[in-house]
Amino acid sequence: MSARTTKPHEIVERALELSRSDGCVVIADEHSSANLRWAGNALTTNGVTRGRTLTVIATVDGAQGTASGVVSRSAVTVDELEPLVRAAETAARGTGPAEDAQPLVTGVDPSPEFTEAPAETTSAVFADFAPALGEAFARARAGGRELYGFANHEMVSTYLGTSAGLRLRHDQPNGTLEINAKSPDRTRSAWAGRSTRDFKDVDPAALDADLAVRLGWAQRRLELPAGRYETLLPPTAVADLLIYQFWSASGRDAAEGRTVFSRPGGGTRVGERLTELPLTLRSDPAEPGLESAPFVIAHSSGGDQSVFDNGLPLSATDWVREGELHRLTTSRHSAGLTGLPAAPAVDNLILDGGEDRSLEEMVASTERGLLLTCLWYIREVDPATLLLTGLTRDGVYLVENGEVTGEVNNFRFNESPVDLLGRAAEAGRTEKTLPREWGDWFTRAAMPALRVPDFNMSSVSRGV
Repeated sequence: MSARTTKPHEIVERALELSRSDGCVVIADEHSSANLRWAGNALTTNGVTRGRTLTVIATVDGAQGTASGVVSRSAVTVDELEPLVRAAETAARGTGPAEDAQPLVTGVDPSPEFTEAPAETTSAVFADFAPALGEAFARARAGGRELYGFANHEMVSTYLGTSAGLRLRHDQPNGTLEINAKSPDRTRSAWAGRSTRDFKDVDPAALDADLAVRLGWAQRRLELPAGRYETLLPPTAVADLLIYQFWSASGRDAAEGRTVFSRPGGGTRVGERLTELPLTLRSDPAEPGLESAPFVIAHSSGGDQSVFDNGLPLSATDWVREGELHRLTTSRHSAGLTGLPAAPAVDNLILDGGEDRSLEEMVASTERGLLLTCLWYIREVDPATLLLTGLTRDGVYLVENGEVTGEVNNFRFNESPVDLLGRAAEAGRTEKTLPREWGDWFTRAAMPALRVPDFNMSSVSRGV
């Protein structure tokens, strides 16, 4: 019998039955995806894929402590289950005690849908989007624009079972859309991206109209030198910077003096004010439109993630509350080491507390400054300050007296998101957005545009 003809919950139960270790966690991830790609105002490819990944975590108690072994494999058949379980047990016995060892999580009510078939996506998810995209192609062709891009929709149904009695399940839809508009001579380019759960809230016509405006702005080209400029960062750029900050907010690393969130002389900066703006950076598994797993799903241990925390309930968490650093990410183990509350990472990120103003309204109140489209190739320079470097892409525009007057050259920037929050002069309306750089790993974000009076464009970049 193949893995595809065996129900996921049956695979989990059988693996748990086969376990001979002191503890066992089994995670079955059922994947399905559908995608469209286009170039030059015409669809080029489409496809649907399906698959399963099975992860077995064995824990073995010993005189020196509890060890863990983790093995993951795809397309596992029923006949391959026992070798997989044994491999995890062998891995656990071959390692020393796990530093992050904790009792397996108990006391979580089972998911009522645990025994139901996995959710799946199909090309039907594009039933309304595809015709609208075709109409956008026609408008772009008539307007002298070429559209390139892709739309991808994924569904992951995760089944989590443990020897401690947990039986949990979560269905995670994830959709992304990226469109590039180019002039026929390829000298001008503009980008737009969206994150969506089902493609019902995506309007290709509106995106094409916005891209047409940006290509129009780029008809006038100006050269500017490196320097510090008043800069309007759109939500996608803010997301890329703050997601990296979120990934760097390890409670343990901060307590050990290794990050921007370390307090000089020892301890962490929890409780310190990071910005005078009343901004709150938060995560919430139940956030409307950005829903994510309400319990820990950990396929491996590392940093402030622990396989022993699998199934631990997640709740709404403020990382920065009204301008003050409120929480750092911790597992149960690292919380015990640092004295911080246990606060595992949640798979979404929201920044709110700004004014109810659109990016267009912020442009209209700008005397002179730069308007960015997005950032890319972001890399860390200094963890002690969280200094990042990266490039602007697909349109940097000059704003003068409330109007965009042309496109300028691209820049390399050097900025710390923590420092940038402290210098931000204005935050606008929070809206769902797709990070350009991190969109392959983190898509559930809602951010405002930010006005930074002195964004550091450290050098001119000749890239597009």
